[in-house]
Amino acid sequence: MSENQYRATVRYAGDDFLIGTTPSGHSQAIDTKGDRRSAASPLELLLVSVAACTAVDVISILKKKRQDVVDYNVEIEGTRRDEFPRGFTAFHINHIVTGRSISEKAVADAIELSDTKYCSVAYTVKPTAKITTSYEIMEP
Repeated sequence: MSENQYRATVRYAGDDFLIGTTPSGHSQAIDTKGDRRSAASPLELLLVSVAACTAVDVISILKKKRQDVVDYNVEIEGTRRDEFPRGFTAFHINHIVTGRSISEKAVADAIELSDTKYCSVAYTVKPTAKITTSYEIMEP
């Protein structure tokens, strides 16, 4: 398998549970029974994946720009279609950066770079879902 190919497995575990195993060997319980909510659903994992992908980019860029970040959180909201397939049509990502004398330009530039150049997950969902972003900068 080439370095550009990834392989994961998903095994049915009974009672609408699945066990997903990532290419790195980590297992994740997946619950497909909507009202039980005892593990993440596939759509919830996608939502978290979009947020995590941009988060790792943004925090890395802010560190390279020598920003004194003491806390960083990403909130994401997804909007789904009413009809089937009920995929996401939009995501809104809000970056909350807490630090000392954080540059607004540095945050805006980091988000822009993630959105347009680095985030593979966002790139994957963009053909069918619009992504908007916002940010908040707070002092500790």
